[in-house]
Amino acid sequence: MATNINWRTINIDALDPDSSTNFDLTTLTPAVQPISTAEVQTLSGQIRTLVRGGNAEGALMGALENAPYGADDQGKALHLGVVTEVLGQIRQAEMTPILQRIYQSDNGSELCDTLMKYLYKGMGQGHPATNSTSRNMTPQSTGFTQAGGRNFGGGEGGGQAMSVLLSWHEKLVEMVGPGSIVRVMSDRRTV
Repeated sequence: MATNINWRTINIDALDPDSSTNFDLTTLTPAVQPISTAEVQTLSGQIRTLVRGGNAEGALMGALENAPYGADDQGKALHLGVVTEVLGQIRQAEMTPILQRIYQSDNGSELCDTLMKYLYKGMGQGHPATNSTSRNMTPQSTGFTQAGGRNFGGGEGGGQAMSVLLSWHEKLVEMVGPGSIVRVMSDRRTV
Protein backbone atom coordinates (compact mmCIF):
# COMPACT_ATOMS: atom_id res chain seq x y z
CA MET A 1 0.00 0.00 0.00
CA ALA A 2 1.49 3.31 -1.08
CA THR A 3 1.02 6.33 1.13
CA ASN A 4 0.18 9.68 -0.33
CA ILE A 5 3.06 11.96 0.55
CA ASN A 6 3.18 15.37 -1.02
CA TRP A 7 6.91 15.78 -1.50
CA ARG A 8 6.51 19.50 -2.20
CA THR A 9 5.46 20.21 1.37
CA ILE A 10 8.51 18.70 3.06
CA ASN A 11 10.74 21.36 4.59
CA ILE A 12 14.15 20.09 3.54
CA ASP A 13 15.87 23.02 5.29
CA ALA A 14 14.76 21.57 8.62
CA LEU A 15 16.59 18.34 7.75
CA ASP A 16 19.86 20.11 6.84
CA PRO A 17 22.05 20.73 9.93
CA ASP A 18 23.82 23.67 8.20
CA SER A 19 20.57 25.44 7.35
CA SER A 20 19.71 28.84 8.81
CA THR A 21 16.50 27.39 10.22
CA ASN A 22 18.68 25.36 12.59
CA PHE A 23 20.88 28.33 13.47
CA ASP A 24 20.14 30.95 16.11
CA LEU A 25 20.28 34.25 14.17
CA THR A 26 20.49 36.32 17.37
CA THR A 27 24.12 35.24 17.68
CA LEU A 28 24.90 37.30 14.57
CA THR A 29 23.88 40.55 16.25
CA PRO A 30 26.72 41.92 18.35
CA ALA A 31 25.94 42.74 21.94
CA VAL A 32 25.77 46.48 22.54
CA GLN A 33 25.66 48.37 25.80
CA PRO A 34 22.28 50.08 26.34
CA ILE A 35 22.65 53.86 26.52
CA SER A 36 19.99 56.24 27.77
CA THR A 37 19.00 59.37 25.91
CA ALA A 38 20.21 61.44 28.88
CA GLU A 39 23.71 59.99 28.45
CA VAL A 40 23.59 60.81 24.73
CA GLN A 41 22.54 64.38 25.59
CA THR A 42 25.48 64.71 27.98
CA LEU A 43 27.87 63.41 25.33
CA SER A 44 26.35 65.78 22.77
CA GLY A 45 26.94 68.72 25.11
CA GLN A 46 30.59 67.74 25.52
CA ILE A 47 31.03 67.43 21.76
CA ARG A 48 29.42 70.82 21.14
CA THR A 49 31.73 72.35 23.76
CA LEU A 50 34.73 71.03 21.84
CA VAL A 51 33.37 72.48 18.59
CA ARG A 52 32.77 75.88 20.20
CA GLY A 53 36.31 75.75 21.58
CA GLY A 54 37.68 75.36 18.07
CA ASN A 55 38.54 71.65 18.34
CA ALA A 56 36.34 70.25 15.58
CA GLU A 57 38.70 67.34 14.98
CA GLY A 58 38.58 66.33 18.65
CA ALA A 59 34.80 66.67 18.60
CA LEU A 60 34.55 64.43 15.54
CA MET A 61 36.86 61.84 17.08
CA GLY A 62 34.85 61.89 20.32
CA ALA A 63 31.59 61.51 18.45
CA LEU A 64 32.88 58.58 16.39
CA GLU A 65 34.56 56.81 19.31
CA ASN A 66 31.40 57.06 21.42
CA ALA A 67 28.74 56.13 18.87
CA PRO A 68 25.63 55.18 20.88
CA TYR A 69 24.82 51.83 19.24
CA GLY A 70 22.66 50.84 22.22
CA ALA A 71 20.57 54.02 22.31
CA ASP A 72 16.93 54.29 21.34
CA ASP A 73 15.86 56.07 18.14
CA GLN A 74 15.66 59.45 19.86
CA GLY A 75 19.20 59.14 21.23
CA LYS A 76 20.55 57.99 17.87
CA ALA A 77 18.85 60.90 16.10
CA LEU A 78 20.29 63.32 18.63
CA HIS A 79 23.81 61.97 18.10
CA LEU A 80 23.36 62.06 14.32
CA GLY A 81 22.47 65.75 14.59
CA VAL A 82 25.61 66.45 16.57
CA VAL A 83 27.83 64.53 14.13
CA THR A 84 26.25 66.38 11.19
CA GLU A 85 26.78 69.68 13.00
CA VAL A 86 30.46 68.88 13.59
CA LEU A 87 30.97 67.84 9.96
CA GLY A 88 29.42 71.12 8.83
CA GLN A 89 31.86 73.11 10.96
CA ILE A 90 34.95 71.65 9.29
CA ARG A 91 36.18 73.48 6.20
CA GLN A 92 36.65 71.54 2.97
CA ALA A 93 40.42 72.12 2.97
CA GLU A 94 40.66 70.46 6.41
CA MET A 95 38.69 67.32 5.51
CA THR A 96 41.50 65.24 4.01
CA PRO A 97 44.09 65.95 6.74
CA ILE A 98 41.53 65.20 9.46
CA LEU A 99 40.49 61.98 7.74
CA GLN A 100 44.13 60.94 7.40
CA ARG A 101 44.74 61.47 11.11
CA ILE A 102 41.57 59.57 12.01
CA TYR A 103 42.46 56.70 9.68
CA GLN A 104 46.02 56.45 11.06
CA SER A 105 44.88 56.50 14.70
CA ASP A 106 44.15 53.43 16.81
CA ASN A 107 40.98 51.77 15.50
CA GLY A 108 41.16 54.17 12.55
CA SER A 109 39.47 51.81 10.14
CA GLU A 110 36.58 51.25 12.55
CA LEU A 111 36.22 55.01 13.14
CA CYS A 112 36.09 55.61 9.39
CA ASP A 113 33.41 52.93 9.08
CA THR A 114 31.44 54.64 11.85
CA LEU A 115 31.75 57.95 10.00
CA MET A 116 30.49 56.23 6.85
CA LYS A 117 27.47 54.98 8.82
CA TYR A 118 26.69 58.53 9.92
CA LEU A 119 27.10 59.85 6.38
CA TYR A 120 24.62 57.31 5.02
CA LYS A 121 22.22 57.85 7.91
CA GLY A 122 22.39 61.62 7.34
CA MET A 123 21.84 61.25 3.61
CA GLY A 124 18.92 58.91 4.26
CA GLN A 125 17.15 61.37 6.54
CA GLY A 126 14.36 63.00 4.61
CA HIS A 127 11.55 65.15 5.74
CA PRO A 128 8.38 63.61 4.39
CA ALA A 129 6.24 66.06 2.52
CA THR A 130 2.84 66.79 3.92
CA ASN A 131 -0.09 65.36 2.05
CA SER A 132 -1.89 68.67 1.93
CA THR A 133 -2.92 69.63 -1.59
CA SER A 134 -2.67 73.34 -0.84
CA ARG A 135 1.02 73.29 0.01
CA ASN A 136 3.25 75.40 -2.21
CA MET A 137 0.85 75.54 -5.13
CA THR A 138 2.34 77.72 -7.85
CA PRO A 139 0.11 78.69 -10.78
CA GLN A 140 1.94 78.55 -14.10
CA SER A 141 1.33 80.62 -17.24
CA THR A 142 0.39 77.40 -19.05
CA GLY A 143 -2.69 77.01 -16.91
CA PHE A 144 -1.22 74.05 -15.04
CA THR A 145 -0.24 74.21 -11.40
CA GLN A 146 3.15 73.19 -10.13
CA ALA A 147 2.55 71.45 -6.82
CA GLY A 148 5.46 72.45 -4.62
CA GLY A 149 9.03 73.02 -5.58
CA ARG A 150 11.85 70.59 -5.62
CA ASN A 151 13.07 69.65 -2.20
CA PHE A 152 16.72 68.65 -2.19
CA GLY A 153 17.48 67.68 1.37
CA GLY A 154 14.29 68.65 3.12
CA GLY A 155 13.83 72.22 4.23
CA GLU A 156 15.88 75.33 4.68
CA GLY A 157 19.56 74.63 4.22
CA GLY A 158 18.89 70.96 3.49
CA GLY A 159 20.78 71.15 0.21
CA GLN A 160 23.74 72.63 2.06
CA ALA A 161 23.74 69.77 4.58
CA MET A 162 23.50 67.18 1.81
CA SER A 163 26.41 68.84 0.00
CA VAL A 164 28.53 68.61 3.16
CA LEU A 165 27.70 64.92 3.62
CA LEU A 166 28.47 64.13 -0.02
CA SER A 167 31.81 65.96 0.21
CA TRP A 168 32.76 63.93 3.28
CA HIS A 169 31.64 60.74 1.55
CA GLU A 170 33.81 61.49 -1.47
CA LYS A 171 36.89 62.19 0.66
CA LEU A 172 36.29 59.16 2.86
CA VAL A 173 35.94 56.74 -0.06
CA GLU A 174 39.11 58.20 -1.60
CA MET A 175 40.94 57.52 1.65
CA VAL A 176 39.66 54.10 2.77
CA GLY A 177 38.26 52.65 -0.45
CA PRO A 178 34.93 50.98 -1.19
CA GLY A 179 35.50 48.26 1.42
CA SER A 180 34.18 50.64 4.04
CA ILE A 181 30.86 50.82 2.20
CA VAL A 182 30.58 47.03 2.18
CA ARG A 183 31.43 46.78 5.89
CA VAL A 184 28.86 49.45 6.77
CA MET A 185 26.11 47.81 4.73
CA SER A 186 26.75 44.41 6.32
CA ASP A 187 27.19 45.58 9.94
CA ARG A 188 24.12 44.93 12.06
CA ARG A 189 24.97 47.71 14.53
CA THR A 190 23.15 50.85 13.52
CA VAL A 191 23.77 54.47 14.38
